Amino acid sequence: MENQVSKVTIKGVMPTSNGCAVFLGNDDKTFVIYVDSGIGSSIQRAANGEQCERPLTHDLMMTLLDGLSAEVDRVIINDVEDSTFFARLIVSMENELGKKIVELDARPSDSIVLALMAGKPIYASEQVLEKVDDMSEILARILQQNQE
Repeated sequence: MENQVSKVTIKGVMPTSNGCAVFLGNDDKTFVIYVDSGIGSSIQRAANGEQCERPLTHDLMMTLLDGLSAEVDRVIINDVEDSTFFARLIVSMENELGKKIVELDARPSDSIVLALMAGKPIYASEQVLEKVDDMSEILARILQQNQE
C-alpha cells in the first residue's frame, strides 16, 4: 500500500531558547520541528535564497550531487516518534546508462535545506500529519506579535 503524502512549505523559522522552531505546513495544518540554531540559520538562508561567502556543508552536498549529475528530487517527512522526525531524501540521476532514483534516510532538517536550495518540494506523510499537533494558531500569534 502506497503512503499518501501532502506538500508542505516552510511557514516560518523562529529562534527558541534551545535553537530554532521550523514551522511547516499546508492549508490544513501547521506543525513544528525543533532544530539547532545552525541548521535553523541554514534553513532560513535557503528559504530566502541567500548564499554565504564561503561554502557550508549543504553547499558542498549540492556541489557533490551536481558533480555526480544527480539532483534532489523531493523530500518526504515520513515519520515522527516521541517528537523526533524522520525523513527520506529522494535523489535522481540520469546518464548514458539510464535513470536511477535513490532514497536515502536523512535528518529532516538537512533534507529541508537541500530541497529549498534545489527548489524541490517537501512532503509530509499523512501518518505524520495525523500524529502532530496543529500549530497554525500559535504561528499566527507569533507572526502577529512580530508585526506589532
